[in-house]
Amino acid sequence: MWYTASEHQKKGFNSLVALGAWIIWTHRNACVFDGAAPSITMVIAVEKDVVSKSS
Repeated sequence: MWYTASEHQKKGFNSLVALGAWIIWTHRNACVFDGAAPSITMVIAVEKDVVSKSS
């Protein structure tokens, strides 16, 4: 592999992937069960907000 990530970087990346999946899932549930309008911009905004709060 041309790039080797540290264990800390791998954990951070894995956390971001899991967070992204969770946010998409909860937005999907809001669309299906609560009648919310699908919005990728909303998903991105929520993820940015959560990441900025956790930093």
